[in-house]
Amino acid sequence: MSNSERIEAILAEFETAPAPRVTRRALTLPSLPGKADVIVGMRRSGKTYRLWQEVESLSQQGIGRDRVLLLTFEDEQLAGLQAKDLHLIPEAFQRRHPGRGPVHYLFDEIQNVPGWETFVRRLLDERATRLIVTGSSSRLLSREIATSLRGRSLSSELLPFSFAEGLLHAGIEPPRRFPPSSPERARLERALLRFLDVGGFPEVQELESQLRSRILRDYVDVALFRDVVERQQISNLPALRYVLRALLANSARPFSIHRIHNDLKSQGIAVSKDTVHAFLAHLEDAFLLFAVSVDDESLRVRQVNPRKAYAIDPGVARLFARDDRDLGFRLETAVYLELRRRGFEVSYGRYEGGHEVDFVARRSNEIRLIQVCASLRDPATRERELRALDLALRRHRRAEALVVTLHEQGEEKIARHRVPVIPAWRFLLDD
Repeated sequence: MSNSERIEAILAEFETAPAPRVTRRALTLPSLPGKADVIVGMRRSGKTYRLWQEVESLSQQGIGRDRVLLLTFEDEQLAGLQAKDLHLIPEAFQRRHPGRGPVHYLFDEIQNVPGWETFVRRLLDERATRLIVTGSSSRLLSREIATSLRGRSLSSELLPFSFAEGLLHAGIEPPRRFPPSSPERARLERALLRFLDVGGFPEVQELESQLRSRILRDYVDVALFRDVVERQQISNLPALRYVLRALLANSARPFSIHRIHNDLKSQGIAVSKDTVHAFLAHLEDAFLLFAVSVDDESLRVRQVNPRKAYAIDPGVARLFARDDRDLGFRLETAVYLELRRRGFEVSYGRYEGGHEVDFVARRSNEIRLIQVCASLRDPATRERELRALDLALRRHRRAEALVVTLHEQGEEKIARHRVPVIPAWRFLLDD
């Protein structure tokens, strides 16, 4: 069968394929004329289903599959397809649906075809096409596609389910009004504790614990090998594995490259400090984790102070945790990921006496100072968390301060400021 015949067969299959059940994602695409929308994120985060969500939305607007094509380049029928063959796709589509007006092309994992960028640019130049492409980190990172398409794309990051999306997936309606009733609140608190254990990867939501752990570990291994080892041609696998496990096992905790480098040397693993720095960058590029620097205008201060690493997902953090007593750190991880989804630029605050604020979050002209802890009931914990916020508020006088806990709700007074204390389920559901 020729490439043209294979493409014709795949188009026919798509036109009659039933749409899968889709949990709607909150990610909104810019969809600007003349630009491709690019969805990037870790493997298995739900990018393909986000494309099916687009098919469903177009259908509700009266745009049927005679003007829409979703094509996944991980389909074994397209194995071996070359860039020179990609023109066969729009040609086959036009043969099947001549003169149908603007076409919506949704290309999943198109980076599997070397040289795909020229094809996408050519489609954009036709101006009668809307394009959405997705890719896991391998060869389709947001920073790389911006270069490949020379300003002709806008990238959006898709993380695993948020808490709100996880509720929808489980058939639980988020409260329409705050505060919710007592039964609703109890249900939300149970759902939050489960979310901090299970995380947000769609495929594992209904699985029992042991199988879920196996699949999450496979996700991490596949991303590590395909999106880091193969892509960067890394040969020192023991050192890379150690760095990944050390950071995921300590999600939301400070780390330093110097300390990790010394730990590697003490175990007899030869690696340079520059290589450890490079490993961290590769792991971030693969969306396995995110590193956060201290809040300071000075680049040197940011470089010499420890950073904090956050796992891609609370479930992954739970998988690599050394014990079950890290609930507060997983809660902090969930809050960080939610701030990232909401478009905040995040750092952490460090002040005299070693006091720290978990998040200094900036978005447009607003600054939020956020402390995250399981509970404020312990007097020493309460004193430490509020003292740090006091110092941060002196530095950021126009900032809003907030404490996020597992269950508590109320208000604390810090100097002239009234600081809300809210349960995490409320923070994760309400911006």
